[in-house]
Amino acid sequence: MNQISIIGAGIGGLTLGNILKKHNLDFTIYESAPEIKPVGAGIMMAVNAMQIFDKLGLKEKIENAGNKIHGISITDEKLKTISTTNVLALEKKFNSCNVAIHRAELQKILVENIGFENIKLNHSLKQISRKENYLLEFENGNEIESKIVFGADGIHSKVRNQILKTGNIRNARQKCWRGLTTFELPEKYHHNALEIWGKGKRFGFVKLSGNLVYWYALVNENKFKANHNFTEEFKDFDPIVLEILESTKTQNIILNDIIDLTPIPKWYAENLCLVGDAAHATTPNMGQGACQSVEDAYVIGKLLEKSQDFNLIFDEFQKIRRKKVDYIVKNSWTIGKISQWEKGNSLRNFLMRSMPESLNQKMIEKILTLEL
Repeated sequence: MNQISIIGAGIGGLTLGNILKKHNLDFTIYESAPEIKPVGAGIMMAVNAMQIFDKLGLKEKIENAGNKIHGISITDEKLKTISTTNVLALEKKFNSCNVAIHRAELQKILVENIGFENIKLNHSLKQISRKENYLLEFENGNEIESKIVFGADGIHSKVRNQILKTGNIRNARQKCWRGLTTFELPEKYHHNALEIWGKGKRFGFVKLSGNLVYWYALVNENKFKANHNFTEEFKDFDPIVLEILESTKTQNIILNDIIDLTPIPKWYAENLCLVGDAAHATTPNMGQGACQSVEDAYVIGKLLEKSQDFNLIFDEFQKIRRKKVDYIVKNSWTIGKISQWEKGNSLRNFLMRSMPESLNQKMIEKILTLEL
């Protein structure tokens, strides 16, 4: 029998594993993928997550494997600034900076720090049921009994669906392509992330490491075509956008719907708790999805310093985390809608430019401050 099982080796599950290891607890992580390999695309680890990785002694490794981002800007199609974030002031305050990194590189660092002996690959959860303990049945035929279970298995969480029987997935009616390419960005973008807002479409890019560039492109669902012509779609954007798109191989592009999870009433049951997207999946408009799962793991770790009673911890954990994640889910959804307007863009851009920088800074500071 397992003392603690974590379902899912995403960023949240792996960070939680690192936290539990620090507390000398016995745990096993179960991951559906047959191997941890470089799939997926880029990810931005914001200052809040980097503070936590610093406490785990991983900050330097992550910075070295990725790229420090000192500026984040939103612009119009012609790269005229709509809003910008004073990252340097935040870096100074929190003694950490944003890092853009390939998702697989980050996973590798987290896995190596845990140790492969604590991770079981090719274990896709089929069924979870409660008897005296939890019985975990996997697609490969293995069955495991576990006293404590963490569901870190994403927005389509089987742990949530089968035990808590809750969760309504919302579709933002936006399609998102994400791509990786080798591209020589102009020097001014080496440590700056950019998101360009057009009419019913957006394009963002950031350098990860060396000449590796991560980009994403969004269009409203009503404008989506199966064989999308990027050249046609983004011809009114600055030429750099088409250059990045043209440099990308088709096999390095993935397509997703933009979805989130309507806030659910409870994240835990007896001896079981959801973390990350399984509990509070958000749309990616604030760059906080994975960062919030890292914060979940951190808060559980802080509560473990006071008590080893997991049911007390789970109750306290939701009380501490609820307000912040609900705020992020709500605001991220709103930003996603505003950024994809098809009409009135000049007015939107004018209003955004008129917003006091201090207000934007205050909101960001609120998100980057750790709760414990």
